[in-house]
Amino acid sequence: MLIDSLDNINKIHFIGVAGVGMSAIAQYLSADNKTITGSDRYFIPETTNETKVQLEAEGIKCFMQDGSGIDEQTQLVVISTAIENTNVEIEKAIALQIPIIKRAELLSIILETKRGVAIGGTSGKSTTTAMLFDILEYAGLEPSIISGAGLVRLQEQGKIGNAKKGNGDILVIEADESDGSIVNYYPEIGVLLNIDKDHKEIKELKKIFKIFKAHCRKFIVNLTTPVVSKYSENKLNDFGIARSRAGYTVRKFVQEGLCITFEINDVSFTLNAIGKHNMENALAATCVANQLGVSLSNCSEALARYKGIYRRNQVLGKKNNVWVIDDYAHNPAKVYAAIASVQPLAQKVIAWFQPHGYGPTRFLRTDFVASISQVLRTQDEIWMSEIFYAGGTAIKDISANDLIKDLKAKGSQAFFVADRNQLINKLRSHFTNDCVLLLMGARDPSLDEFAKQVYLEI
Repeated sequence: MLIDSLDNINKIHFIGVAGVGMSAIAQYLSADNKTITGSDRYFIPETTNETKVQLEAEGIKCFMQDGSGIDEQTQLVVISTAIENTNVEIEKAIALQIPIIKRAELLSIILETKRGVAIGGTSGKSTTTAMLFDILEYAGLEPSIISGAGLVRLQEQGKIGNAKKGNGDILVIEADESDGSIVNYYPEIGVLLNIDKDHKEIKELKKIFKIFKAHCRKFIVNLTTPVVSKYSENKLNDFGIARSRAGYTVRKFVQEGLCITFEINDVSFTLNAIGKHNMENALAATCVANQLGVSLSNCSEALARYKGIYRRNQVLGKKNNVWVIDDYAHNPAKVYAAIASVQPLAQKVIAWFQPHGYGPTRFLRTDFVASISQVLRTQDEIWMSEIFYAGGTAIKDISANDLIKDLKAKGSQAFFVADRNQLINKLRSHFTNDCVLLLMGARDPSLDEFAKQVYLEI
């Protein structure tokens, strides 16, 4: 059954609702007065699950992933690309003749009801989406957001923080290219931040972003990078560094401690964040916001109040002369940017990385080694623990230690500690009086608690 509207659909069930992309849409629709239920394999009886608690606080009833959340009143079942056809809940939905739709298809339907702004690119999507939402909200436009990461200021209210339904007509979304779902969206404004090898080869990514561009009424790109600049349709609408001839240019970047300053079209900006990549994210958000009617001065005022997003350069604190920073970096470009952004903070950086997935690690092995060996200073170190395995039929023919061996061969100070719980004990003798410990990794839901535990043990 083809679903092109939610007007006559009230009760919707999400399989895998704890996933960041799924939970965002579930919260948005619950705020839109739909009856939302959800299940997840992480919802275990007699075990507290923070995501479950937060979802239920938003009026979303949660179940084990055993079919109990689906009944004859369920009108639509939503799945992500991670849900296999053999899932018991999919089988039940089919038996009850309930339509099944993928997450991206549902998001596309929602986007059609608003003035959609879709943020695309292989890095920086979540941050740019959050920054743009903050600017628009500060300007009184009451926007909505469906994102891939929680905004800290929303999390401070006890929420997951990756979704909010405003009363205005603008909806900002993070458009994911990793599963190709970005081609489903037809927004008023599409944004392309960058193109780096990640889940797919550059050649394949170019094709996907070409389709994405064709679906957008206005397309805005980063002119700084040659591969992205080719997608430009009007340089006056684009953004980039001063020499890029873009309509929105940035210059005078300075990083001091945990703060960066810069100018966009001669307007001064101050951001409580680190790294040139966050300057570029702020530039992109400002460029779009200005074209939606927000003055550059208001953009600057809004971003001065920006509190960041979950696990993106998230500073846990400084203890025993060691800064501890948690980051979601998981592809070569993001790992490079994360390490570079913390280097001005201390004489020595100790970076720890947990790769996720045997397939992705195998695919990106050479790129990881090249990026990490290039960004590390002589005194810096890279540590890795074993690859995070989320289940499935992956071929386990690669280890994080293989990357460590490659890095050692390039002259980097590289170390392998298979069990991450042994990390602090191994690291103690490597700390100095002027040091940053940067923790990086994605997909593993326990990384947040792991980072907090590391900070406690330093």
